[in-house]
Amino acid sequence: MDPVEQLKKLTKSDTKKKDNKEDKKNGKKGKKPSRFEFKFKINLWKIMIGFFLLIFFVPFILSALELQNTGNKVETSQVLQDIKQGKIKEILVQDNQLILTYAEDDIRTATKEPNESFADLLSKANIDPSEVKYTIVDRSLTNAFGSMLGLLLPLILIGAFFFFILRSQSKGAQDIFSFGRSKAKLFAKGKQDVTFNDVAGVEDAKKELLEIVDFLKNPKKYKKIGARTPKGVLLFGPAGVGKTLLARAVAGEASVPFFSMAGSEFMEMLVGVGASRVRDLFSTAKAAAPSIIFIDEIDAIGRQRGGKGFIGGHDEREQTLNQILVEMDGFTPNDKVVVVAATNRGDLLDPALLRPGRFDRRVVLDMPDKEGRNRILKIHARGKKFVTNIDWNRIADRTVGFSGADLENMLNEAAIHAANLDKMMIDMGDVEEAATKVKLGPAKLKLQRQEDREITAYHEAGHAIVAHFLTKTDPVHRISIVARGMSLGHTLIPPAADRTHETKTRMMQNITAMLGGRAAEEMIFNEMTAGASNDIEKATSLARAMIVELGMSDLGPINWGPQYDYDDMGTPKYYEPTHVSPAMQEKIDQRVKELIENAYKDAQSLLQKHKKELEAVAKKLLETETVDRDQFEKIVGHKSEEKK
Repeated sequence: MDPVEQLKKLTKSDTKKKDNKEDKKNGKKGKKPSRFEFKFKINLWKIMIGFFLLIFFVPFILSALELQNTGNKVETSQVLQDIKQGKIKEILVQDNQLILTYAEDDIRTATKEPNESFADLLSKANIDPSEVKYTIVDRSLTNAFGSMLGLLLPLILIGAFFFFILRSQSKGAQDIFSFGRSKAKLFAKGKQDVTFNDVAGVEDAKKELLEIVDFLKNPKKYKKIGARTPKGVLLFGPAGVGKTLLARAVAGEASVPFFSMAGSEFMEMLVGVGASRVRDLFSTAKAAAPSIIFIDEIDAIGRQRGGKGFIGGHDEREQTLNQILVEMDGFTPNDKVVVVAATNRGDLLDPALLRPGRFDRRVVLDMPDKEGRNRILKIHARGKKFVTNIDWNRIADRTVGFSGADLENMLNEAAIHAANLDKMMIDMGDVEEAATKVKLGPAKLKLQRQEDREITAYHEAGHAIVAHFLTKTDPVHRISIVARGMSLGHTLIPPAADRTHETKTRMMQNITAMLGGRAAEEMIFNEMTAGASNDIEKATSLARAMIVELGMSDLGPINWGPQYDYDDMGTPKYYEPTHVSPAMQEKIDQRVKELIENAYKDAQSLLQKHKKELEAVAKKLLETETVDRDQFEKIVGHKSEEKK
């Protein structure tokens, strides 16, 4: 059985009780109020204010309701006469207001003197109060309460205003003192759905991380034999190969707390904040041990100190780095916290950070090979509808040099392209267009003069013809005069297979193929254009690298470029500018010139020999704008096996 599969089975041995404890512990701490709770608090304040306002205005509302149905006002003298004549059935005395109900249920109102009682009013008119049916409504308590509320309500509102002001200020003060707290994101078990099944093309790195997960899950197995848990694993490689995806997979596989934080999140405008956040992060992780800390883009804080080598000094960043060094391997034991870090600039990291005891393991992630690309394609094809006869091996061959991120983006672009054409399934044409778009950009509908189209057609045909008839170059995959990005056309010659070594002959022939476009322009039009600028730049750069860095000239196997001091893992530790004398620099320039001139002469010779094929390919490009490998080889013949 594959050791990776064995380790993966071991990592699945976990107890449910521990998971429940961790979930409860991590789920309730630091829980933020929900949106419903926040709205409830706001509505509660609104209800309280509305209640006080209602009490304040109740007397006025009642008075308005009582007076709404009252009839015309009458004079007090008329009221007394009506009482004597027996026209009034009932009287309601309410403060200074008299509400009169006549025999015909007609309701009218009258007003008496404020300080005079209704009984005295009747006595002065020689009417016996006991013979009159009236009711006195006592509103003194309600009026007193209303007056008191009228005084207190403004004070309450002013107090509430100042309360909210002080509360916001205290919260701001707390935020100032919380600068030193880490901003790490905690992934408890079950919150991360990415696992190692979703990662492909980096099997060695998966094995290393599976061992780390198993160390934390089953520490007794390793302690029995005297092994200790590695303190750190550094993942470095080019962008897009899956470093962050691997970390997410660790969070999905591990049954321990996983703290994730980017290197730039340690830095702040206040001095000392970075070191404080490092202390807080490690103390939190130790409290939850066994646990894993993931630091993405660690080169933001882990660069070399002291201002030597590649960069200058930075006190705040160096304090943060110093604190990380102490936390990872200082006087305080740190046996149950594993640090996983990722960067694509491993050459810039400080040597103290890379030594054993801090980052015990350094895992290099490379571009995926053909088998890895095939597995990556099948992972990212999940959820997408492809035709049944899709050839994944051909796509894997086509995408040499693509990273995992490039492949995922390519399949997504293929799905978008198919949807825009109202297709029900994604076919090879969609994938081919997406692969070209990922590397060169989208096609541009640029109107060109016929003369410009002809120059571009012969230029690209020149590249293709020279590459096809050279012995060590790869087969031409596609030629096009459709503008993409900054170019007016392109000739795709992807590697036919993954190669570890490049020979001098192959590199020389690649330079010759690069110059085939300029040679075709000069031969057909007796003119030079600016369209070959990028080809010339690449050819010159490769020629100089062959002589200066790779020692592929009669100047000897000597590196005439900048000098580096490498550690045991191949990481540059020190940089020194080149110290080449003017005389030697002149020789280097002469060798570069000779190499380029010889390659250009070879390109011209091949084009003169195969001028008929050149014109046929250019004519086909002017007709169809794009020529694939099968169409191209129908015109010029198949590339023989010995030429590959």
